[in-house]
Amino acid sequence: MTEEFIDVTVTSLEMLTPPARPLARAPSLSQPVMLLRAHQPTTSFYRYLYNTVGQEWLWYERRQMSDEVLTEIIHDKNVSVDVLYCGGVPAGYAELDARMMPAVEVAYLGLIHDFIGRGLGRFIVDWAVDAAWDLEPERVWIHTCNLDHPAALPTYQKAGFSVFNRQTTKIPNPRLLPSFAKFKLMASSAEDENKPVASSD
Repeated sequence: MTEEFIDVTVTSLEMLTPPARPLARAPSLSQPVMLLRAHQPTTSFYRYLYNTVGQEWLWYERRQMSDEVLTEIIHDKNVSVDVLYCGGVPAGYAELDARMMPAVEVAYLGLIHDFIGRGLGRFIVDWAVDAAWDLEPERVWIHTCNLDHPAALPTYQKAGFSVFNRQTTKIPNPRLLPSFAKFKLMASSAEDENKPVASSD
């Protein structure tokens, strides 16, 4: 029986000085890699990014938000959404939240499943760090949890972040939430439509 609530350990990390390294450079792949700012993205496009990147890691908070509340956040002048493209296809995104200056939070960051394992993870982390420090804060911070990709925490630490807090809390099991189940059903239907039809010959 699936539990109604699950334990989640959230680790918060911070960086108090910019990293002493060259600016982030995209890995050399067979297809061009670029990051483009989504200026006042439509809610549907943002939900596509959030739901697709976060599906495997049970991101659920913004699935629960109304379009009005979500739009107010992502259209705020102090919030930026930058989309990573590989060969012209969305591969992930980074969202910076500078509403609480002098601190900047890397609020969301991740890759779409198909693009994991190509060296893009460390690139987008380093790029987000550089972009955050360009805003001239006193502190840049990020958080992760035990539901995220296992490489997330060590990647953040290699990028220069240090742990400043860790706590365990109970959250509603995302798998049981209507918004999460609806997206899974839509994804499953899309996969079924793309399956080859068996020949009757």
